[in-house]
Amino acid sequence: MEMNYVNFIVKIIRKPEQSFFKNDICITEILVKLCQTKKNKLEIPLQLSIWGNLGYDIMQYYQINDYIIIEGYLSLRESSYYSSTIPMNKQIEVSVFKIYPFSLKNIVITENKK
Repeated sequence: MEMNYVNFIVKIIRKPEQSFFKNDICITEILVKLCQTKKNKLEIPLQLSIWGNLGYDIMQYYQINDYIIIEGYLSLRESSYYSSTIPMNKQIEVSVFKIYPFSLKNIVITENKK
């Protein structure tokens, strides 16, 4: 059993950004925060790294303030996020391999009427 396997419901707080490597491999990175059930809790940012075609889906279908369910693996890296309320020199990163919509801001449903 993998100890760093996680699944969370998170809120997207920054627009996804894509980067490409020389061999056309794509990585999409998103800054999200964990959903809190209690009031006055610290907001802990997570960096999501999404590789390949799943990253294209993120860019096309999800936006800031959407809630998603993610499955992936945890790791720590040097922090690129700064907050005056949370001094952090390390940042939690999740390498995501599955994403599910939970609560989307703009949902367009089309029906075929005959």
